[in-house]
Amino acid sequence: MKVSVVYWSGTGNTEAMAAAVAEGAKGMGAQVDIYPVSAASADVLRSDVLFFGCPAMGSEELEENEFEPFFSGIESGLSGKKVGLFGSYDWGDGEWMRIWQARVTAAGGEMIADGLICNNTPDDAALEQCRALGERAAE
Repeated sequence: MKVSVVYWSGTGNTEAMAAAVAEGAKGMGAQVDIYPVSAASADVLRSDVLFFGCPAMGSEELEENEFEPFFSGIESGLSGKKVGLFGSYDWGDGEWMRIWQARVTAAGGEMIADGLICNNTPDDAALEQCRALGERAAE
């Protein structure tokens, strides 16, 4: 099984979450590629499972300079794909994740779990949740 993890991280919080998601998927025997969004391409759509990570920015939005343009560019290719979402936040109630999940579903993607969010720096419990999310790739 091929899994791609694509993320944007400004503080390292979402990067740590991405590493834990990748670790969980690898632990289940998946072939995992992990990319900062600046290094990702539409080739990730060839994967069996796609994980995307982005923190809440501005008024609970995806990062607008790199991540949003990338995600918008591949969004129509999510139909029939298994997708997992994750990210950190510092304010609000997770609205950005609910909107993001709705976008995936509207594009025909299959959410493998509810989007995973953590407040600021992920603690051990949050990182364990990230590993568990990665493990879901094998289901």
